[in-house]
Amino acid sequence: MKPLQSLFLRNEKHVCPWWLAWTFDNPLRRMIHKPEAIVGPYLHEGMTVADIGCGMGYFSIAMAKMVGERGTVIAVDLQQKMLDLMQTRAGKAGVADRIHFLRASEDDISIKEPVDFVLVFWMAHEVKDIPKFFGQIYSILHKGGKVLYAEPRMHVANRRFQEILGHARQAGFQINDAPLIRLSRAAVLSKKG
Repeated sequence: MKPLQSLFLRNEKHVCPWWLAWTFDNPLRRMIHKPEAIVGPYLHEGMTVADIGCGMGYFSIAMAKMVGERGTVIAVDLQQKMLDLMQTRAGKAGVADRIHFLRASEDDISIKEPVDFVLVFWMAHEVKDIPKFFGQIYSILHKGGKVLYAEPRMHVANRRFQEILGHARQAGFQINDAPLIRLSRAAVLSKKG
């Protein structure tokens, strides 16, 4: 296998390295993924929301603006370097005080407080124990809360996406919608009951 191919192909130990995040977390991305259009319909001022696999904060910083001064964003990532870079960027954007930066472990999202909304964008395919992952999300989500789950089309085949959705259903989620997000396969999940 060619080195460049192996860099981008998924394997069980793959987590997107911090330095590669610059390729998709930059101002040009707004032409493809506008946070206000993607997560805006699910957010309102004062909410507590989580961005799991937040990377350098592309969505977290935008969500912090949307939930306002009374709201909170819990930004979770495995890599401290991602969180450090996002903290700097959030400070420059004037929203660092609304974001809780939380380092997860490989098997624990590390969120203990209840949340109203969770974003799982282009990262669940990297999770080692997907059933446990969705079980943890279910346990922190308020009744009636929503999860926006999306995967990159070029990286996650529809069969794998459906398999991951099956794990979400087993955790107790129901699928409410399949929003159109460029270059993505996506679903909106809600907590039953």
